[in-house]
Amino acid sequence: MINSINKSQQIKEGLRKSFNDINSKVANRPCYGYIQLPNGDLKINPEEDEIVKFIFASYSKGSSLGKIAKALETKNILSPTGKAKWNKEALNKLISNEKYTGQVILQKTHTFCGIQFENEDELRKLLITNHHAPIISMDEFEQVQTLKLERAKPPKEEISMKITY
Repeated sequence: MINSINKSQQIKEGLRKSFNDINSKVANRPCYGYIQLPNGDLKINPEEDEIVKFIFASYSKGSSLGKIAKALETKNILSPTGKAKWNKEALNKLISNEKYTGQVILQKTHTFCGIQFENEDELRKLLITNHHAPIISMDEFEQVQTLKLERAKPPKEEISMKITY
């Protein structure tokens, strides 16, 4: 048991060290709208960048994630996983991803006991600016993030959990 914990710690430490390298495999992981070149760099995928722009523009103009999903399905545009049906969660992740602005934030999440948590400043995040060509402007990205907060429904009841190590 102790060996597996030590191995896990070593893997996590190795990942954290790699986050300090602009050529990190994690930083260069492509998302919808990008392809990865043989040298590892990200390049805009011309077949998908217009779709990403459409999604951000539609949300900015007031369309819900459900309406955007239906519009994409009507246009016979396959989801990032190749399915005919888009889901709201995939769209929400897409419009929340700063990679579309040409930036990368590393260590947005961390894992504890096999459960992934959002990093709320427990660990240092690394922002890499001008990492690759943007598909949307920072202004449009920030506008969409503001709209998401405005449209979010407050939780019915708050659940808090404290983890002590």
